[in-house]
Amino acid sequence: MNFYDVDSPTSPEAFWQEVRAAYPRQEPLLNLNNAAVSPPPLEVEQAVVDAYRLISRNPDVNMWSKLDAALPDIKAQLAQLIDCAPSEIALNRNSSEGLSTAIFGIPLQPGDEVLISPWDYPSARAGWFQRREREGVQPVVCQFGLLDDDEAIIEAYSRAITPRTRVMLLTHMYHWNGRLLPVERLCALARAHDIITVVDGAQTFAQMPVSFRNLGCDIFITSLHKWLGAPVGNGMLVVREGLIDDTWPLLAPFDLPPLRIDKFDHWSLGTYNSAIQAGIMPAIRLHRRIGVERIQLRLSELTRYWIGRARDIPGFRLHTPLDAGSLDAEPVDAGPLGAVALFSIDGVDSRLLERVLHEQHRVHVKYRRVEDIAGMRVSPHIYMHKDELDVFVDALQAAISGARASC
Repeated sequence: MNFYDVDSPTSPEAFWQEVRAAYPRQEPLLNLNNAAVSPPPLEVEQAVVDAYRLISRNPDVNMWSKLDAALPDIKAQLAQLIDCAPSEIALNRNSSEGLSTAIFGIPLQPGDEVLISPWDYPSARAGWFQRREREGVQPVVCQFGLLDDDEAIIEAYSRAITPRTRVMLLTHMYHWNGRLLPVERLCALARAHDIITVVDGAQTFAQMPVSFRNLGCDIFITSLHKWLGAPVGNGMLVVREGLIDDTWPLLAPFDLPPLRIDKFDHWSLGTYNSAIQAGIMPAIRLHRRIGVERIQLRLSELTRYWIGRARDIPGFRLHTPLDAGSLDAEPVDAGPLGAVALFSIDGVDSRLLERVLHEQHRVHVKYRRVEDIAGMRVSPHIYMHKDELDVFVDALQAAISGARASC
């Protein structure tokens, strides 16, 4: 049976076993930090290896005349996934580069205000603070809690808007704890006040259905090496057609500045590794064969599974809001549960648990701390199975017992 056949009568777990076979083995660690970077599927890995070997035979010709000839089709396929025009897509290296392009490229005057939150990606916040120091642009922090409901968040942004507000930075899903923002409603709020919206979609694109048109934002940024499974070093920047000409590129282009999306592309880097972009198309093909709706459901299922097992551990505290269908917990109006969740154990140092899990149990999770929230982030991917999550929870229980015994 070919696992690409979505109508196959094969049982769900058998289906995901075949998906697993499409990925390289994760060893020696059980990888539960896919929110940072995910392994590419085997066919993606092979495509990059083949492309690199092709480059080696005639670099100047094979990189730019052969491999780069595929880029328009790659953009066309990505445009179908994100629901925009290919002429609105630039390819770069990652979300941080895309964010910097927007942050430093949107023309602003001293005293203009930009709305940010305490929970946005640190380098994005730092970029706006740098513009404050250099140009007098004023970042305004919208205060709300990571576990607040949607209405409280919308109220926080609405309350912060003034006649000087020019830009609103919105993180679609916070990497800290998987909290999903009501971005579509916030973009509508921004449009009503003629405010440019920049959406950091690093954690949502390819993890769940995302439509650039439906979000209604002006700029959308993502990495392709997380939930799409493209090779490390691939990112996507989407800029609304009407905003392209007025936005400065991050790096000066080699040719005279063209007033189109090309000015944001990787060309301005000079010589770069074209081989990694050869892995984007097979990643798209695999993603399509499985289906983004099925991927979202599976990731939510895996997250619910490990939380359902871990919640009985004494002192277990979840820092990710649960939707109304989750685990009989008090729900927060926060959209669907995804693949990213943050937890802590009362009375146990999360940094110690992270280290013990890694060194003694070969389980890799990620310690995260922001403001007054700290814990361990867990982010499974579709190549993982529930028995591996059992291994994680069993290891967690053993690590907690050891930590408490040593106190």
